[in-house]
Amino acid sequence: MNDGTITLPWLVIREDDNGDRYRVGRYATRAEAQKIVDRLDSGGGGPKQLYWVEKIGQNGRNG
Repeated sequence: MNDGTITLPWLVIREDDNGDRYRVGRYATRAEAQKIVDRLDSGGGGPKQLYWVEKIGQNGRNG
């Protein structure tokens, strides 16, 4: 089905030192989302944050 909408099923999630999770962004492909994670992980300084990729609906989460 092509109704002209763009599907962005891949999320980049960040978890801070307190265990709080935030959605960083939504992406069309896993590869695109992973590039963002890699770039964020390579940043230095400041407290260490955890970043990862999830698919919307994965494990009944995020939709």
